[in-house]
Amino acid sequence: MNELVRQHTALDDSDLEWLHLLVSEWQLLSDLSFADLVLWVPTRDGTRYVSVAQMRPNTGPTSYQDDMVGHLVPRGRRPMLDAALDEGRIVREGDPEWREEVPVRVESIPVRREGRVLGVIARNTNLLTVRTPSRLELTYLQSASDLAQMIAAGAFPFPNQQVDMDASPRVGDGLIRLDADGVVQYASPNALSAYHRLGLAADLVGHHLGQTTAELAPTRGPVDEALAKVASGWAPREFEIEANDGVIQFRAIPLKPKGTRIGSLVLLRDVTELRRRERELITKDATIREIHHRVKNNLQTVAALLRLQARRIESERGREALEEAVRRVGSIAIVHETLSQNLDERVEFDDIADRVLAMVAEISPGKVTGRRSGRFGILDAEVATPLSMVLTEILQNALEHGFQQGDTGTVEVSAVRGGTARDARLLVTVQDDGIGLPEGFDPHRSGNLGLQIVRTLVEGELGGSFDMVPAPERGTRVILDIPVRAQK
Repeated sequence: MNELVRQHTALDDSDLEWLHLLVSEWQLLSDLSFADLVLWVPTRDGTRYVSVAQMRPNTGPTSYQDDMVGHLVPRGRRPMLDAALDEGRIVREGDPEWREEVPVRVESIPVRREGRVLGVIARNTNLLTVRTPSRLELTYLQSASDLAQMIAAGAFPFPNQQVDMDASPRVGDGLIRLDADGVVQYASPNALSAYHRLGLAADLVGHHLGQTTAELAPTRGPVDEALAKVASGWAPREFEIEANDGVIQFRAIPLKPKGTRIGSLVLLRDVTELRRRERELITKDATIREIHHRVKNNLQTVAALLRLQARRIESERGREALEEAVRRVGSIAIVHETLSQNLDERVEFDDIADRVLAMVAEISPGKVTGRRSGRFGILDAEVATPLSMVLTEILQNALEHGFQQGDTGTVEVSAVRGGTARDARLLVTVQDDGIGLPEGFDPHRSGNLGLQIVRTLVEGELGGSFDMVPAPERGTRVILDIPVRAQK
């Protein structure tokens, strides 16, 4: 709509914002009217109309099989559009039009803002299935007529009240029509069922909706007075009520077709099951995060016990082995700490990589600097946990075997995401400028425990590949190629 309005019309940004506000609301008018709506705006030179938006009803058959958005119509071809635009009134004159052997009643509703007519809504009703209307349908049509008059007068939609139609109650969910005093004139079957869910045993018609709603709500005191007023439809509001194990979502719409409030529409929907599932998900998320938090704490306790044991052991090799175990446990704890702060089982791995790099750098025998380039991005927990251990082992191996006491150097971890949506890959390279690999060294046959762990995790658990080769100039390069889920 933005592109069409700016390309063809003279409307400014504030006018366009009003049209957006209208379009966010007009599913309501379409459903109440049982009719298609097409918004026509005059072009900049005033010789044509351009259709910038279209809506089909959920309550009846469409009268337009084709998409009308973007169509241009010369002025004079549709006299009802001209009359509504020029005279600023709703135009209903004329015989039904026939479209593909379907009779269609056409009406034109001017869209007014601050005294100016911005465009015209063409309301097209398919008359093929017309029959004697029920009480519900008559209420729908009367409410639609009131809303149309408010649009023509510039009183609807309500400023600063843009509604998310996907989240708000719709006409078919439940509708109540109130008079000017807030007394129920009509309640649809779905609306009545929703009130029964709140604990109402009687009928709604003839009762004051605000007072009835306040009596059903569990709170008492000043809140009741505010709730009674809101539920009476005095102002455009959305709210929810929870009572008797039921949760009902409300939307109140004051009706002022001639400038004076004659009543209100109240749309409502039973969202009990939806809210119950949301609470279950929140509880589940909180439980998962608490589990990760406790696992992290337990791992840190294990690491602390291993440190105590390492201090008491006299064997140098035994102490080194326990210190390696502390770092392995610590790398897993970092992942669980990150997962305990997220709502899903995915983590931003760059922070984990930096923390692992800092943790392993503490064992450096000399002045070795660690750095990271590129981005790991977001990874699933089942990838992040083994990858953190792999990274720990590779860095530990580089610092222990690539440098000697007093050496200076650099260890760089680089990460590149690539591949396709179906075959996303993560290429990780760890390169140092240390003394390099021994002559004839084969990383795939080495009995080193750390490299055995790397091979097992990369090839077995992560389904990737691992290689260790001499760096181009000096030192060692380790290459990991791991399949991952594409980032969103």
